Order: sequence, then structure tokens, then C-alpha cells
Amino acid sequence: MISQAVNISVDGSQMDSYLARPPSGSGPHPAVIVLQEVFGVNAEMRRVTDMLAAAGYVGLAINYYHRTHPNLDLAYEESSMQTAMAARKSVARATLYADLNAAIGWLKHQDFVRDGKIATWGFCMGGSVAFLSATLPDVRGAICFYGGAIANPFGSGEPGALKEIDKIRAPLLLCFGAEDPGISREHIDRIRQELDQHAVSYRLEVYPGVGHAFFRQGTPRAVAGQEQFSDEAIANAVADSWNLVQAFLADCFERVSS
Repeated sequence: MISQAVNISVDGSQMDSYLARPPSGSGPHPAVIVLQEVFGVNAEMRRVTDMLAAAGYVGLAINYYHRTHPNLDLAYEESSMQTAMAARKSVARATLYADLNAAIGWLKHQDFVRDGKIATWGFCMGGSVAFLSATLPDVRGAICFYGGAIANPFGSGEPGALKEIDKIRAPLLLCFGAEDPGISREHIDRIRQELDQHAVSYRLEVYPGVGHAFFRQGTPRAVAGQEQFSDEAIANAVADSWNLVQAFLADCFERVSS
């Protein structure tokens, strides 16, 4: 695996990003843009990006806080929350679209990326950004893990990503924890109803016995909000959702080829 820091130009700014890909000479490969939680492109986002590279994809984790919080890399600690929330409020829908398009454009110019094969995978806030990314013509599939601003407003105060549902072009995979205090069952039901009404291609999974951020690793259970859930329930949710991610990506990219 090859991994490195890269900078991508966006509207006069440099968007710091983390790239991981299979070894040189083995490609080109499909690409997946990893969309961060509120804590920046930290060790967990790099771990996910490395997972994708190990599975045969080009992974690119982008910092969409680069205009106000370049190189943000926060640990999962209470002391990080003030900075994370301030960064979250600084991000607007227009800048998210600019960053997504810049990342897509950069990937399309890399000889190790297979033409026409780009997807997204986001977590928490990034899960909502992934939902937005499904409106873009170059995105072949979008994976949304516990996106709190799909049905709820973004930190900037702008409406949630669900407002863009009539512009969705790509299939969606959505995964939630049944015990997530920030994403109620009513919100999940509303998302499902809207997707059905707009005839969007999607799969939505709600995992019992887990809460928000169930896919995270290396985080104290209390910080992740998982202290009341069993190891077995979390392990099952992680394993099943990772299997779904791999099957979803294979299907999205196969349909590009057919």
C-alpha cells in the first residue's frame, strides 16, 4: 500500500487530504472519497482510507475544513469538541460542493484511478456530505454512515441534505445505529419515506444494540457513546456494515462497466 499527504487546490485554498492506494503497477483502481467526522482527517479517517486501499480501492480522505481549520486532526476527547463544533459551523453547502468537485477532478487526473469510477463514504457529518455527493454526475455511489444532517440541519444552519433528494443521481447505502440519540427512529423513517417517494435506489440498515459512531475503532467507549452496548453487538454491526460497503462498491462500479 502507498499512503501520503496531498494538497488539492480549491478556490485559491489548499485542501489537505490523505491518500492511500494499492501498490504502483497494480492499477488503475476505482476510487472512494472518505468524508470526515467533525474531528477532521484524524487517525480513524486514515484507518478507514487504509482499509479501502487494502480492499483494492484508491482512498482519498479530504479535509473540508481547510479554509478555517487546515490540517485538523483531533483525538476523540471532550477537549476536542469546542474546536470540532467551531469547524463544523464554518462549513456551508456551497463550499462542500466545491470541495467534492475539486476532489473528483483531482482523482480523474490520476493515472492510478480507473476512469469513471468514483464513490464516496462519509461518517457522521461526512455521512450527510456523502448524501449531498450523490447529486453529482461523477459519483457512482454514496455511503452514508449515521449522517446526522441528512434529516436535521447542518451545523451552518442550512437545511439538511434531504432537501436535495430530488437531485440524487447515484445509489445510496445508509447505515444507522438503532440507539443513536442524535438520529431518532422518526428521522430514519422520514429518510426512508422520502427515498421511496423519489424512487431513489438505496439500501438502509439500522443496527440493533448500537448507537452513534459504531464503526469507530480505538476510541474509549464512553467518548464514542457506546459504553452501554455489548462488544458483540458492536462487532456484528461493524462486520456486517463493512461487508455491505464492499458489496455496494463492487455493484456500483460493476454497473459503470456494464
